[in-house]
Amino acid sequence: MELERILWPTDLSGSAKQALDYVQSLTQKYQAEIHVLYVIQDIAHHRGWYGDFEDDHINKIIAWESKKAKERLDDICSNYLDGCPLYIKHVAVGDPAQEILRLVDKEKIDMVILSTRGAKGHFSFGSVAEKIVKNATVPVVTIPPSGDPEMVE
Repeated sequence: MELERILWPTDLSGSAKQALDYVQSLTQKYQAEIHVLYVIQDIAHHRGWYGDFEDDHINKIIAWESKKAKERLDDICSNYLDGCPLYIKHVAVGDPAQEILRLVDKEKIDMVILSTRGAKGHFSFGSVAEKIVKNATVPVVTIPPSGDPEMVE
């Protein structure tokens, strides 16, 4: 088996962080590059749920969240992935499962490693993880949560 590119989608939760041990281990073993992806939910897509916001307000919210996500990804990568051969950070706006699958194709990802429970933590097998397992064209490693989810600092 040859792994050149591993995707670690994260919602910045403690559950997502639990996948890091596997990401680091496989990256070291195969000298693979890591693609770290954070997806911002597209508020405009859910206008009916959130109310009728003006496009300018939506764009400001997404720009702010994108800036904060990049800062958090910088911290996570420098604290946990510095010893890895190469890591590439991605921030996307849209449906998390669709954006993960899109990046798998775009970057020719060989494997996805993700937690089965995200920041919302209500289900033992998250809907995003389930969609990835069902629709991915590459192997998907799912990491079950242990304990209560915390936010990654």
